[in-house]
Amino acid sequence: MTEIRQAFDPAPARAARKPWLRPALLAGAVAAVAAVALTVAVPSGPSGAPAASNEAVALLEDIALAAEKSGAPDGIRDDQFVYIKSRDAYTTRTNGGPEKLDPVRDREIWLSVDGTREGLLEEDRPGNEHVPLEPDAPDNERATNYRALSGLPTDPDEMRDWLYRTAAAQVDAERPDRDHAAFVLFGDLIRESLMPPEVGAALYRAAAMIPGVEVVHGVRDSVGREGVAITRAGGDGREELIFDEKTFTFLGERVLDADGTVDGISAVVRRAVVDRAGERP
Repeated sequence: MTEIRQAFDPAPARAARKPWLRPALLAGAVAAVAAVALTVAVPSGPSGAPAASNEAVALLEDIALAAEKSGAPDGIRDDQFVYIKSRDAYTTRTNGGPEKLDPVRDREIWLSVDGTREGLLEEDRPGNEHVPLEPDAPDNERATNYRALSGLPTDPDEMRDWLYRTAAAQVDAERPDRDHAAFVLFGDLIRESLMPPEVGAALYRAAAMIPGVEVVHGVRDSVGREGVAITRAGGDGREELIFDEKTFTFLGERVLDADGTVDGISAVVRRAVVDRAGERP
């Protein structure tokens, strides 16, 4: 998953902030008790966590059905680029001082459709104004370009197996067990990518098989859009992947530390396919 994370967080300057932890905690214990759907009490999976809540399974099925109906852009060429614009804020620490959530800023990224061409990252942050992104290595099994994603399983059971197999080597302090590592990988895949519809549907259904997955209502992204979040506690916090409650479109994410402090927040405001890196739709 190192390669996957590098695709989404490629700029060296961003190492100054805390990693984009996945997942993170809710905004306070009271909110957690009030907002998180109850999980069924049957241990399941390598971590022994309870199975995904019934509400999470139902929501992920709705999201999967919406993904199936979304359709991919017609005639995507290998020489084109996936363009994604987001509005993000991250926790940083300056000169050993206290951590502080930076203002929300623009982030634009251009990713080669087939991974063979240099991409581009532009952020409204010092040092990240214009960062070239290296092409994917030809033998990179964890590449997240559109063509690579098109080769992932479209069967939910096979996708679940792929998630766990790919994430198995990434168990660490942030991802303390295989279930949590699989959920982190799930979030990495949907964040800054263009997902083929059938693959996306399989991915959401596979996520419903990850123990410990829950639902949180009334979560807002960085531009204030309110949605419903898929989440899983683990490591030292919780990440909330936010979806529109009516269209089931992915809106963004919110990440909170164990004490409820917001560690990062984002909103995807545009996805498109363009002819060259640096071109805006």
